Amino acid sequence: MSKKRRLPSAAEVTGLPFLSTTFTPLAVLFVSAFWTTDSFTSEVVKVWSTDNFHELFTTPVFRQVVLRSIGVALAVTVLCALIAFPVAFYTARVARPSRRPLLVVAILTPLWASYLVKVYAWRLILSQGGLADWMLRPFGLSGPGFGLTAAIIALTYLWLPYMILPIHTALEQLPANLLDASADLGAGAARTFRSVVLPMVLPSVAAGSVFTFSLSLGDYITVQIVGGKTQLIGNVVYSNIELNLPLAAALGTVPVVVIVVYLLAMRRTGALSSL
Repeated sequence: MSKKRRLPSAAEVTGLPFLSTTFTPLAVLFVSAFWTTDSFTSEVVKVWSTDNFHELFTTPVFRQVVLRSIGVALAVTVLCALIAFPVAFYTARVARPSRRPLLVVAILTPLWASYLVKVYAWRLILSQGGLADWMLRPFGLSGPGFGLTAAIIALTYLWLPYMILPIHTALEQLPANLLDASADLGAGAARTFRSVVLPMVLPSVAAGSVFTFSLSLGDYITVQIVGGKTQLIGNVVYSNIELNLPLAAALGTVPVVVIVVYLLAMRRTGALSSL
């Protein structure tokens, strides 16, 4: 008698298309990064070469763009964490329980608006003579205008809800008796925050940083609209897609590698289990 063949489970059946649609584009991107471009016709030549990666690592402009992109992503992540923590603490621990769902909805509301609408709104705010200039003029100051600072401000606004929500959830689940016990033992607010609150909320902060860092690192539309002459990885990839597709593919592998390294680092904090 022939052995019965085991039928694949539902998870295996549904998982195969997911894995293929997730990793196939990345595999194609990585393979095409080793191709070259005909200097005369600008057509892609499917000949294996490491020239694109050699140019990527030896050209100062590309190194500056990569470092600038990572710096912007880190700056946005830090700003989101600094802004999100007091907001989340208020919504989770200070506000009345009946108002907390409304506050969470208010935090989520910007995510329902169009991405482009929000970015162009910031373009109007930061433009010369815009709302930022009008608010700062009485203090003898002016708005940042278009540039790297404007891009960081806009990106921070765009991805801030992704940092607030995990921190809000962690603070909401924080047992009140731990805070009371810390106060009974004579710890002040700063000591309680440092020794009790922060260690328990840190994985959620790291989880939110996964979103803010990765989304900022791969963004190029915001930089193109409010960034002025600032160039990040996404803008350079976009400008080279038609001119030199293999070079654009090599540049496209950089944020993928950076995000993988970042995820591995965040995994040690328990952030991935908080997602």
